[in-house]
Amino acid sequence: MTDREAIIEAVTREVLATLAGETWDECLACVGDCVVHSAQKVRSVLAAGASRVSFNGFGADVPSDLAGFIDHTLLKPDATASEIDRMCAEAVEYQFASVCVNPTWAKRVAEALKGSDVVACCVVGFPFGATPPEIKAMEARRAIRDGAREIDMVVNIGALKSGDYATVERDIAGVAEACREAGALCKVILETVLLTDEEKVIASRLAVKAHADFVKTSTGFAGGGATVYDVALIREAVGPKVGVKASGGIRSAEDARQMIAAGATRIGASAGIQIVTEGASSGQY
Repeated sequence: MTDREAIIEAVTREVLATLAGETWDECLACVGDCVVHSAQKVRSVLAAGASRVSFNGFGADVPSDLAGFIDHTLLKPDATASEIDRMCAEAVEYQFASVCVNPTWAKRVAEALKGSDVVACCVVGFPFGATPPEIKAMEARRAIRDGAREIDMVVNIGALKSGDYATVERDIAGVAEACREAGALCKVILETVLLTDEEKVIASRLAVKAHADFVKTSTGFAGGGATVYDVALIREAVGPKVGVKASGGIRSAEDARQMIAAGATRIGASAGIQIVTEGASSGQY
């Protein structure tokens, strides 16, 4: 074992010690998929002096059907019915993955998208994540009943930063269960700009443990957005089977290319049309 590997292992042990009921032996049983262990590699390399990280583990080549990676998003509080309708028409035209809106628009979006391959996506506990777990689960069930097929929930950030991991897991698990009951996808928003690297790793691990389908970087409402570093960190944290959604501040085809190369499998953007048309005009995608 090299000195660097020994340092990584030591840091990993410290993070794992904060997760109740789990031991280092259990971590080793994952055979390389340990989310906390692998995530620390990125941080340790940067701490050792690297100025740039190239991620090649689970990252993907930029696809030709870039639009299929994009959640066409409109979450501003003053969004109007006509704007929502326009977003739905654009999503069908460009074949985006979903239209992501606040729950009040779920039924309207689901109706507008009927007969297409685009689905309705709703946020829950948005944008602060500070509602009780039972309320988030109820909000998710209502959005699903109104036609949503994907739910983007904001994690309980205060509980996470307080070290109350049982509450964080219960918070995620309630929404994830509501989604599973209806065959919907559950995405967990971390709000990375407010978290330390350890907290990002722990939250990602808890999301996997609670059976979420995706981990998402940001709401876009907290003064920060997706970064290549955070996408790579989360991808290493969740392993190859859980989705990673990069969201917040992604406005160009090059932004999307970097996020996908770092491991993102979904892009949340209000500039979806700009991204796909720019990519097409450049001949890259």
